[in-house]
Amino acid sequence: MGTGVDMETKKLYLESIEAAYEDEFSAKVLAIEENKIVLDQTLFYPLGGGQNWDLGTLEGPNGTMDVVEVRGRDSIYHTIEDIFELDVGDEVHGKIDFERRYAHMRMHTAQHLVSGIAYEMFDGVRTVGNQIHAEKSRIDFKPIQFTEEMLFDLQGAVNEQIQQGLEVTDSQMTRDEINSIMPEDRTNMDLLPSFINDLRVITIGDQQDLCPCAGHGGGGTKRSDKDEGNQSRYTDIFCEGEKGRRKREDQSQ
Repeated sequence: MGTGVDMETKKLYLESIEAAYEDEFSAKVLAIEENKIVLDQTLFYPLGGGQNWDLGTLEGPNGTMDVVEVRGRDSIYHTIEDIFELDVGDEVHGKIDFERRYAHMRMHTAQHLVSGIAYEMFDGVRTVGNQIHAEKSRIDFKPIQFTEEMLFDLQGAVNEQIQQGLEVTDSQMTRDEINSIMPEDRTNMDLLPSFINDLRVITIGDQQDLCPCAGHGGGGTKRSDKDEGNQSRYTDIFCEGEKGRRKREDQSQ
């Protein structure tokens, strides 16, 4: 697999909130290992931070290939389903499944919103884990035992914020800057390696939630041009033991 080139893949999806709404890109093949391809840049989000990977296609000189799995940190490996003809140095055109991507974005934004509001409502309850998928997601809280009344109150508070159409923004901040604004147990800063100082931060509304994040945000409360004519809203959020379920209602404008 050695190519003598810098194997780090540029993550186009991290460049801005707006970049998360892009669904096509061009790139060059850096390396090939069996059915896995490394590109010099990509819009495909890999598995990470509890969020599932993007799906889509790569079109090369000899045809179109289905991307069925995406993993990696510095080098992003795009797993191709079938046999393909491709060489290092080839140019490819990528296209992600935006419906799946957008569902992940909205789910991820909803997770941050639920976590931030739960922290305020229930004496600093901490989010210790999550799993973001297109159809359903899960948030793990500790220490807390939810009652039906608590869940009902949390659901109402979250949906009230969603109805306001809060703006989602990203920025770069240092650890000290973040800790001066938000409690450390909310930002989970202790879970990050100490050598990491500069962080990408997602802010929802007037700091309804402000948290270091490498995933996709922005889809839950803020509309994009791709939403024109149809807006989806989260209408019910439940936490039942270790399981979470979310209902969605599409409302035509």
